[in-house]
Amino acid sequence: MKKEILIWILRITASVILLQTLFFKFSGAEESIYIFSTLGIEPYGRIGSAIAELIAAVLILMPKTTWLGALGAAGIMIGAILSHLFVLGIEVQNDGGLLFALAVITLLCSLGLLYFNKNKLFNLLN
Repeated sequence: MKKEILIWILRITASVILLQTLFFKFSGAEESIYIFSTLGIEPYGRIGSAIAELIAAVLILMPKTTWLGALGAAGIMIGAILSHLFVLGIEVQNDGGLLFALAVITLLCSLGLLYFNKNKLFNLLN
């Protein structure tokens, strides 16, 4: 019972973070445009990452595909974290490191979900 509650907390946390950023990416918010321009992939990177995050969030919320969404979200967040560390900096436009922290939290939630679904991942390899 406690394990299922923890899994749902991880699912909801990761999905909410992924979904709340979609508005900013799809609407072309100034900070989003700045980030993806700095990375040299505006607008296609911004829209593409938003679509990938939407797919990952939906897959995370469906119990049968949680592992697949978590795998996708982990990959996306590793890219985001590396972008922050090597190009953008931890703090972007005086956000106090909020976007970086959200990426780390989402990565940790995704890794937790992958841990709880490790049997499905191992079945993939066989």
